[in-house]
Amino acid sequence: MKILILGAGKMGSFFTDLLSFEHEVAVLESDPKRMRFIYNALRLLKTEEIEAFAPELVINCVTLHHTIKAFETVISYLPPYCILSDIASVKTNLQDFYMTCKHPFVSTHPMFGPTFANLGNLEKENTIIISESDHLGKVFFKDLYGKLKLNIFEYSFEEHDRVVAYSLGIPFASTMVFAATMKHQDAPGTTFKKHMKIARGLLSEDDYLLTEILFNPRTPRQIRYIQDELSKLQEIIEKKDIEGMKEYLSQIRKKIE
Repeated sequence: MKILILGAGKMGSFFTDLLSFEHEVAVLESDPKRMRFIYNALRLLKTEEIEAFAPELVINCVTLHHTIKAFETVISYLPPYCILSDIASVKTNLQDFYMTCKHPFVSTHPMFGPTFANLGNLEKENTIIISESDHLGKVFFKDLYGKLKLNIFEYSFEEHDRVVAYSLGIPFASTMVFAATMKHQDAPGTTFKKHMKIARGLLSEDDYLLTEILFNPRTPRQIRYIQDELSKLQEIIEKKDIEGMKEYLSQIRKKIE
C-alpha cells in the first residue's frame, strides 16, 4: 500500500519506521531537519508532491491543534479513494470533519506515547479504533496493531472522548497539580522521585496536546472528582480521624485491586 504520513515528529517517525519495510511510505514535513533520521521512505517538503505519489492511505501525525488544518492542506492532492486517518487523542471536532470530507476515514488512538511507552515492546499497551470508521481502514489498523500485540478496543467517537477524559484527564491534571506545588528536595524519597519522573515526562509533551486533553469538554467533570476527593481527604487529615482514614484507604485499595 502507498501510505502518506503527515508530520515527522515522535509518532510520525514511529509509524514511518513501523510501515516502511512492508509498504511504500512517504512523509510530508515542512521542516527538513525533522526528517534527517528518516530512512527507507520518500521525503516530501511540498504538498504539490503528493499528487504524483497518489497515496491510498494518509496517517495524520501532526500535533492535535493542527490535525484538521493538515487534512485541509493536502486533501485536494489526494485521489478520491484515499483513506484519511488520524491518531488524535481528542476526537471532538474530527467527527464533523470526516462527515463532510467525502473521503473514507479511519480514526484510531494508540493509548501510549514515546515518552513513557517502550515502543519496542507494546504487549501491555492499548489502542482504540473508532467504530464509525470505514471497514477497510479498520481492517488495516486491526492488522497493524495486532502485529504489535496491542490490546484493541472499538469505541464510538463519543465513547472515546469519555474514556480519554477519565484515563488521561485525571492523571494529567493530578500530575500538573503535583508539579505546581512541588518544592526542591535535597534528599527526595523514592515516591517523590517517581512522581517527578512522571511529571517531567508529561511536561515534555507538546503544549497543544496537554491543552486539548484538558480542554476536552468531558474533562472538567473528572477534575471535579479530584477536587471532591481532595476535600474528603483534607477533612480527614484536619480532624485527625484515624477510623475515617482507615476506611478511606480501604475504599481506595478496593478500587485499585
